[in-house]
Amino acid sequence: MARQTRQERRARRAQQEPALAGGPPSAPPGRPTANGGSSEPRRPGGGRPRPTSVEERRGSGPIHFVQESIAELKKVEWPDQKAVISGTAVVLIACIIVGAFLWLNDEVWKYVVQHVLLR
Repeated sequence: MARQTRQERRARRAQQEPALAGGPPSAPPGRPTANGGSSEPRRPGGGRPRPTSVEERRGSGPIHFVQESIAELKKVEWPDQKAVISGTAVVLIACIIVGAFLWLNDEVWKYVVQHVLLR
């Protein structure tokens, strides 16, 4: 998720404060009925109501994913050419060292198996 700006956080808090200040709830809770359900009518789509505001709908979907990905990629500090070359050299040298170690280890164990264990 992209980082919120200070202005966005303040706006969100300003919207939440009246609800948290002890005012009346937005909708009264449903009362239980004889069959254990609530007196609220059932929605045709199932449990949760559909989000109505842009803020509530923002959390899902492939378009939102792409937008958030682009926002995150804009924050990345991309390396310069010198850093890429030095990082590539380090990786190649490490691969050569590990490959040589594994080859030498394989040759030693091959000798041990052929000349010591199978004698």
